[in-house]
Amino acid sequence: MFFRWALGIFMVLHGLVHLWYLTLSQGLVEFEAEMGWTGRSWLFSAFLGDAAMRWLATALFAVATMGFVAGGLGLVAQQEWWEPVTIVTAAISVVTILLFWDGGMQMLVQKGLIGFLIDIAILLVLVFR
Repeated sequence: MFFRWALGIFMVLHGLVHLWYLTLSQGLVEFEAEMGWTGRSWLFSAFLGDAAMRWLATALFAVATMGFVAGGLGLVAQQEWWEPVTIVTAAISVVTILLFWDGGMQMLVQKGLIGFLIDIAILLVLVFR
């Protein structure tokens, strides 16, 4: 029971971290270099334009937030659907982090490296157990 609660709370908190990137994508705080994500995408910035790219980032980070919160709460509540929700959400988060990476190798932790690794670990554990 403790492990289920601890993992569920961890997943909810992991989901809430995605709100930071949503905040950055909407420009709700003034950008500073130490924040990590520059608001640019190695893939989308060149042809989507900043406004459309930021709205796409906002939507995907919001989905990741809601999915991890739902998955964590579903795990705690022992719902059968928590696993597929969490797998899909972790995959969305991985893809979102990769797509909205600015291509730079500086400050990878602030750009989502730890979240990316957590997502990969979640996928590996849930898909291959």
